[in-house]
Amino acid sequence: MSILLISLGFICCLVGIAGSFLPVLPGLPISWMGILLLYFVPEVDLSPQLLWITLGVTLVIFALDYFIPLLGIKRFGGSKYGMFGAGTGLVIGLFTPVPFSILVFPFVGAFLAEISISKMKQKQALRAAFGSVIGFLASTVIEFLSALVFTFIFTYQVLQHREFLF
Repeated sequence: MSILLISLGFICCLVGIAGSFLPVLPGLPISWMGILLLYFVPEVDLSPQLLWITLGVTLVIFALDYFIPLLGIKRFGGSKYGMFGAGTGLVIGLFTPVPFSILVFPFVGAFLAEISISKMKQKQALRAAFGSVIGFLASTVIEFLSALVFTFIFTYQVLQHREFLF
């Protein structure tokens, strides 16, 4: 049972890392689920304080994940349509075999959304597209780094108690 929980927990951590780039998946909450699963492994002595601290970090970053892109859009004069366009462009960019598509397509998506839906002028739409992408990338980097830290915590805890694995 312990091996199953550890395996599922590690898979959650890996999916959480991927989820930090995929707007469809809540990356950090999935990574936290990995730590939660590890908590239930009897051979691993994971402190409840660590579980609560990582939950708090998860909730704060999960909430900030929605506000940071909005701040980027607002700071650069964009609209909610720019954010939607940037998110749509990111999804398309993930599945497009073009170099740097993960950066280019969100910019193009935000720009097109601002021009076509918000009816902004080109210069203002470029500025808003830049702001929405900066905000989106900032929140993605924060979530990605946090998911990596959670995976490190998970791996460190398993390796500290690895004697039962062999």
